Amino acid sequence: MNERLQADAAMMLEALSEQMRGIAEIQRDRARLTATATACDKRISVTVNADGILIETRFADDISDLSYGEIAAAVTQAVQAAAKNVSQQGHRLMEPLRERKDRLPHLSDLVEGMPDFRSVIPAPQPVSTAPPNSPERRYDDEDSGFGDTEPVGRRSMVRDHHE
Repeated sequence: MNERLQADAAMMLEALSEQMRGIAEIQRDRARLTATATACDKRISVTVNADGILIETRFADDISDLSYGEIAAAVTQAVQAAAKNVSQQGHRLMEPLRERKDRLPHLSDLVEGMPDFRSVIPAPQPVSTAPPNSPERRYDDEDSGFGDTEPVGRRSMVRDHHE
C-alpha cells in the first residue's frame, strides 16, 4: 500500500508541475491578447487588452456625420463587443488546461474521507454591462460600504463622475 501511495503522490506532483508550466504559458499568451471591434460602418474602431480594458480608439475622418450621442453609444457597444471577444479568446486558451485538470484524480479519490473542494467553490457571477443608475444596476445590497470613492494615483484629464 505504501508503494501505491508513493506512486500516486509522484504522479500528482508530476501532474501539478505540468499544470504549473501550462498555467505560466497560458498567462504569457493571455497577456498578449487584444481584440478590436468597429461600429458605425467602421467609422469607430476600438481595441481592448486581455482584461477588456480599452487601449485604443480611432475615429474615421467622417465621424462628424454622427451626433455625440451616436458616437457615445457606438463606442460603448464596440468596447463591449471587443471585451466579449477577448474574453472568449482567453477562455479558448484555458481549454487544454481545463481538459488536463479534468483527467487528474481528485484528492478525495486518493485520500479516503477527503472532501471534494470543487463542489464548494461558487461560480463567478455574470457582470452587468448596463450603464450606471440603470434598473439592472439597482441591487438589494445597495450599501457596499465603499461610499463615494475617488480614484487613486496621478491626475488625469478624465474626470470620474459620481451622482
